[in-house]
Amino acid sequence: MDNLVVNNIRQRPVRALVSVTGVALGVALVMLFTGLSRGMSNDMQRRSSNLRAEIIFTRSGGMELTSSTANLSTKYADELRKVEGVASVVPVIRYPFQSGRGFGFEMIEGTDWDAYAAMNGVRVVEGRAPQAVDEVIVDETKAAGGKNGVGKSLSIFGGKPYRVVGVYSPESGARVKMSLAAMQDALESPGKCSYILVKCQDGVAAEELARRIGAQLPGNKIQLTRDIVTNIEQSVPYLGVFLRALVVLSAIVSGLVVMLAMYTTITERTREIGVLKALGASRGFIVGLIEQEALLISLLGLVVGFIVSLAAGYLIHRAYGLWFEYGWRWALVAASIGVGGGLLGALYPAMRAASLDAVAALSYE
Repeated sequence: MDNLVVNNIRQRPVRALVSVTGVALGVALVMLFTGLSRGMSNDMQRRSSNLRAEIIFTRSGGMELTSSTANLSTKYADELRKVEGVASVVPVIRYPFQSGRGFGFEMIEGTDWDAYAAMNGVRVVEGRAPQAVDEVIVDETKAAGGKNGVGKSLSIFGGKPYRVVGVYSPESGARVKMSLAAMQDALESPGKCSYILVKCQDGVAAEELARRIGAQLPGNKIQLTRDIVTNIEQSVPYLGVFLRALVVLSAIVSGLVVMLAMYTTITERTREIGVLKALGASRGFIVGLIEQEALLISLLGLVVGFIVSLAAGYLIHRAYGLWFEYGWRWALVAASIGVGGGLLGALYPAMRAASLDAVAALSYE
């Protein structure tokens, strides 16, 4: 029976290849999208964990995931310094910009570099800090491979070139930074920022200081830094719904491709099935034969899908800097989709083949 399954696939390689591709497509889609979601979320958490400021002082709209508004006066920095328990403050403007290759978006921050570096333990490891209005500094990950290292140029704010003059470590917040004055000039927002980082004095609890700030400067938004970065599925509206819909769609695609392939197989092999039934093959034998072929195709598609997703994730990361992290949970979901979809898709063609009349099948032209 195993030889029959393998020979059936060998006799029609194009049909088998199309079926394998359909299953692989469903598996790769699930792995790539879920891997990107998890990778970008963990990357954001890693970078934000290096912020040593305990409190972020802002207003609504100042700390959205995909957008940022410079709607907070920098004069609040002076008011915050007067609050008992505040060690230091640093105003920051955060702005999303499209990456140079036109794929996705990145964040850039404008801040006083010396104050930011002193607060968060960041240091320049190559070059120098940005000073002129057309200069930026990037972290080591952004500069990796020399694509965005010192001396290179980044296109920001609608294509305006900015020179990379330094590289910093460790990664903290946005990967690209410029001076606060340069950002205010580019956004035409003098005296404004998106949020203000607040560092507590030694021995002062962040929760208590947040209450003091809220009492003295009411009407603003005060958040603890540790609570800012949440899971990306919670940060992006309906991303979880999208991922679940993608899983269902992938299962349907895999099932339909295999079903069509198996249905075509039965039409092509009507006489062969008639011969098997004339020789005494039972309904279970015919169903098992079709299902085994579908299982083999699904397993091949599963392997190809995993290989494609891993290779595509690596290439996309190298080309665009996006992070992919694959987990066992979604790998099992993808495997279930590939194998389960294939077996279910082949069930109807298998039952139809088992129901063929032997005499009619033998006389089929």
